[in-house]
Amino acid sequence: MTTLRTTAAIALLAVSLAACSKSEAPEGGHEAAEANETPHSSSAGLPAGHIDAGKTLAATKNKETGQACVDCHGAEGNAPIDPTYPKLGGQYADYLTHALLAYRKGDREHALMSSQAKGLTDQQIADLGAYFQSAPSHLKDLHGLE
Repeated sequence: MTTLRTTAAIALLAVSLAACSKSEAPEGGHEAAEANETPHSSSAGLPAGHIDAGKTLAATKNKETGQACVDCHGAEGNAPIDPTYPKLGGQYADYLTHALLAYRKGDREHALMSSQAKGLTDQQIADLGAYFQSAPSHLKDLHGLE
């Protein structure tokens, strides 16, 4: 039950922080140094992520698990192989980075994701967040549902 509460608290915090940071201008009002770079570091204190590096990493097999992100979450993170797996395309980078950090640290557990995240560096996590945030979104919210 504690793990569920911790996970829920992390998710709520990440969504709240991401909502605030999504509309912020890059520091100093300048454009990102590269077109494929997120404009600022994450609320988790990670470096700026690089979209192209994240795209490459998302398709790269993890040595320990033999799986790549796209193997389970589908192309651009929008076609999960199981309906219980989340769609990642268009998701806030901050949410994704906080989730991956929690998996890496062991605060959040999943049979495959814990192993997937364990060997990721801060830069790789930031790159994955940047890539999936840049992908087309197939996310749906509850707005307008009856």
